[in-house]
Amino acid sequence: MELKKNSKSDLRRWQGPFFNLGLAISLGAVLVAFEWKAEEQNPLLDISRETTDWALDDVSITIQTPPQAPPPPILPQEIKIVDNSIKIDEAVTVDLNPSLDEIPEVKFEGPPTVEVPDEILDFTEVQAQFEGGMEGWYKYLRGSLAYPRQAQRMGIEGTVLVRFVINTDGSVQDVEVVRPVDPALDKAAVDVILNSPRWKPGLHHGRPVRSRMTIPIKFKLN
Repeated sequence: MELKKNSKSDLRRWQGPFFNLGLAISLGAVLVAFEWKAEEQNPLLDISRETTDWALDDVSITIQTPPQAPPPPILPQEIKIVDNSIKIDEAVTVDLNPSLDEIPEVKFEGPPTVEVPDEILDFTEVQAQFEGGMEGWYKYLRGSLAYPRQAQRMGIEGTVLVRFVINTDGSVQDVEVVRPVDPALDKAAVDVILNSPRWKPGLHHGRPVRSRMTIPIKFKLN
């Protein structure tokens, strides 16, 4: 004989509804826990509209300007009193309407003379020469021409070509370097020409003239 249970006493028939109910209650509790906000006892910073407005209204900016210096005092103009009691013994009178007849007449004895500088000739009948000739010139160079020490140390040598003018009295002027070698050697060559004694001027048509001469001055190391 088979035993049968009463369907009302079977507890497994409520298993599904009770499980769903427990699951819903657990989910609701979790949501309530996440949404719960605890009230702060002492907030670190209370920023509200009233506090902000009070802070902005209470702050004021003051800019101090340095005091301006007072303007300089205006000095009264000094008035000098002139003594009018001084009398002048001799008064000078000036004639503002002089007579034109008193102006002396200026007479010229002849036409004005125009001074024309002597022409400088490049070629003359008799060429200008140094006192004593070429032998005297070389003797003068050996005794007066100084070889610059800097050029000696650097081993610089060469021939400087110098051009100058010999006047009718034998003096020398307008010395210039035509072919330079080195600034130190060029200056030494110009100095020896300027310091030279008087030359014999060149002759043209039997009279002394100004002439231009070009000579080489050689610098050579032994």
